[in-house]
Parts: sequence; structure tokens; C-alpha cells
Amino acid sequence: MAPLFGKRPDLPSRLAARVPPGQHVVERLPVLQTGSVRHLDRSSWVLRVTGLVDPPLRFSLEDILALPATSQVSDIHCVTTWSMLDTHWMGVQIADLLAGTRILPTARHVLVHGDRAWTTNLPLEELLRDDVLAAYEYEGSPLSDEHGGPVRLVVPRLYFWKSAKWMTEIEFMAERRLGYWESVGYHELGDPWKEQRYS
Repeated sequence: MAPLFGKRPDLPSRLAARVPPGQHVVERLPVLQTGSVRHLDRSSWVLRVTGLVDPPLRFSLEDILALPATSQVSDIHCVTTWSMLDTHWMGVQIADLLAGTRILPTARHVLVHGDRAWTTNLPLEELLRDDVLAAYEYEGSPLSDEHGGPVRLVVPRLYFWKSAKWMTEIEFMAERRLGYWESVGYHELGDPWKEQRYS
């Protein structure tokens, strides 16, 4: 995919300041995942909140849509070097999602599960940032299968592999457990401004 613009001397400074090192900007959101696109049945899809929480939670898509909605504009950055500015998401802030449970004091880490056993790990504080969403709309439309629907995590501060597609479970843990890409060499955290691509 050709960049709309990249890290060039003529890149407007107001935009250059938003593009991390080694990234170029694209016009459309690429479709990337390990394996094939998942096609989940929205009527039976469930998101579970498990591990070190009391009580555990379980949400249908209807439950998610009934929670307070947050509209958000975010810049996103992929480890494969593309960035996309001003993406529009609608979803539920994680704090609102977790309002019905208590995170136990021993919880320090999170493993986010997607369909077919795909996982990614996050420190607890990263999950709880105000800009992290359980997103169900992208650019004003329900989130497509290609982009992780019915619900995906959106973690704008980190490389986009942390924004798990086809999210099915958020597991709270005391100890760190690496996710799929992290276990094969991707960085544990993935901060694009520090170019934390690989461990």
C-alpha cells in the first residue's frame, strides 16, 4: 500500500509530530492478521472478563451496545511501519466495561484473548488508560469482520497488534504471560515512540 506521505522534510510539522520513528502514513486501514479473517456469529458472540476479578463478567454484543458509548479519534501505528491518523472509533471505555466487577489487588497483568486462541498481553495500567476501548464501530459503521468485529480492543498508545481483533476474553493475572506475537519475538510492551518492535 503506497503511503499518503512519509517521514519527509516536507511533511507538515503538525503531522510529523504525530508519526513515530520509522513509520509512514497510509490512507486506508490495512487488513492484517495471523491466519484467515474470522467470521463470528454476532448473535452468539460473548466477551468474558475472567481471572483476578470479583465477580467474573460475561457480555453479549447486546450488553456491550447497552453500555455508555464513547466516540474517539485516534492515531494508530502498526509494527509493520504504517500509521493512520485520525481514525474514528465508537465503543466502551474499559473502565465502563469493568464497572460491574472489582479488580483484585494482586492483578498486575492482562492477557487479551481473540478468536482461535490468539492472545496479546498488556500491563494492567495500559488496559485501564482512558483511550482504550472495546470498539464496535469504525468510521461510523459496525466493525467489519476484516477489522476485528464484532468487538476489538483499541489501544492507541501501543503498536496496533496490541489492539486484539475478534476479542473474546480479558483475563486478569498476577504474573505476566506473553501473548502470541510476544512469544515469538515481538516486544512485550510495543511503544511505537520508542520503536519497541521486537524483544
